[in-house]
Amino acid sequence: MAFDVSHPEIQNVVRLALAEDIGSGDLTTNLCVPTGTTATGRMIARESLTVVGVELLPLIFAGCIVSQTRRSGDPLKNGDEIAVVRGPARALLTGERTALNFLQRLSGIATLAAAYVRAVEGTRCRILDTRKTTPGLRRLEKMAAAAGGAVNHRMGLFDAVLIKNNHITAAGGVRAALERTRNAGVPVEIEVRTRAELDEALACGATHLLLDNLSPAEAKEWIAHINGRATVELSGGITLETARAYAETGADFLSSGAITHSARAVDINFRIE
Repeated sequence: MAFDVSHPEIQNVVRLALAEDIGSGDLTTNLCVPTGTTATGRMIARESLTVVGVELLPLIFAGCIVSQTRRSGDPLKNGDEIAVVRGPARALLTGERTALNFLQRLSGIATLAAAYVRAVEGTRCRILDTRKTTPGLRRLEKMAAAAGGAVNHRMGLFDAVLIKNNHITAAGGVRAALERTRNAGVPVEIEVRTRAELDEALACGATHLLLDNLSPAEAKEWIAHINGRATVELSGGITLETARAYAETGADFLSSGAITHSARAVDINFRIE
């Protein structure tokens, strides 16, 4: 997949990450390593994973030569080389932790997303990510989820309407909420909590429904009742172990916050020669 690092948000977050770590200077490296020493650093996968973030390395190791042997979205196994960085030894040592923090975190998200995608393989259902992201890293984390095969849900509160139960309560009901969003000009989805709300939403012309915290058996029954009149997303505690059962209900989408909020950082090594 294309992993575009030119967006100002991404450029800025890399600058902030470097500044956070380096501060007034890398004391250990500057004291231990003579100026002018050159080195080569090899980034290696230490487990099976879906790699993401390789394209960030030239931003982190500015002034070095970065050879990207892999690109974001590539599946790797233990021992596979990800990239080679050549340049001043001080630059390699100073950027090492920031580079690993980004790649281990983002690759962990992509690896978990890919596992969810494999879990529903062969069904019509697709995996969605959510807004449950690390503050300041949403764009990168959603790019990582997409690299793993998930479909990006809305980026934020500004690019789609998602009417949830608290919105329904505050608006005065399902009909009132849908009426006020009829001319939004963006996709509109509504969460329904009861069969009465479901029928009211369908009667009001809802085309995208969110069914939350149902069992697979309940979801299958509700989806049969909907009978193709709206696109259906299921959410609420869906795990890798249960994803297949939910996908087989006939849902169009499963959304999982775990893909971004609970992904484990994968094991990647940066070995300097």
